[in-house]
Amino acid sequence: MVGVVVTVILAGLVHGALGLGFPMVATPLIAVFLDVRVAILITLLPTAAVNVASIWTAKPSVDLLRRYSPLAFASLIGAVTGAVVLSVSSAEPFKLLLALLILLFLYSSQNGGWRREWFVANPLLAIVITGLLGGFAAGTTNVMVAILIIYFLAMEVDRREMVPAMNLCFLVGKLSQILVFAGAGLVDLRLLLITAPLAAIALLALWAGQLVSDKIPQDRYRRILRYLLALLAAVLLFQFFSYLM
Repeated sequence: MVGVVVTVILAGLVHGALGLGFPMVATPLIAVFLDVRVAILITLLPTAAVNVASIWTAKPSVDLLRRYSPLAFASLIGAVTGAVVLSVSSAEPFKLLLALLILLFLYSSQNGGWRREWFVANPLLAIVITGLLGGFAAGTTNVMVAILIIYFLAMEVDRREMVPAMNLCFLVGKLSQILVFAGAGLVDLRLLLITAPLAAIALLALWAGQLVSDKIPQDRYRRILRYLLALLAAVLLFQFFSYLM
């Protein structure tokens, strides 16, 4: 239990500093102590709480939330679709595809080949495609954040706008996941009561991480996100090839 608490604190600090990353940090580390499914279940409420708090503290305008509501809605559709696909197939091929997409983005953007003109010229279509792909990635691999980072980096969106928009998508995806698990009998009031203290700890860690968030320059923040994408790609590739072996 101590390991779980320490992991939740670490994940909350990361999410507070970057505005993202709680489930990405918490789930695999908790899975070292517990089963992967159990790790996902006990982080459901803490993740949802962190997402709500991140949106609340960012104080997004109604216009911003309205502007990114198609992204959240498309993420919901993609997440449900991904969950259905995962229920009848393995997630491993999707991990490989997601890793290759991340590497393609990193290579192209580094060499000036990733143009933002198309995104700017087709804003609604770009948002819908991003939401569907991000939600599908969440449903099949639990890594929505990779697709969203690619979109926001390509669009060069300021993090003050990026953080609430991404957390809106995270929250929609997490709430749909809770409902699906509840329908399957995996989430009940007992689980929510047990994980409520973890949610409180996560919120305190989130607040501590937010204290240093504004001290990270924008350019360094974007570099951190690129390093994060590279790490995600490496983890996905490792999981894929471990599955083959």
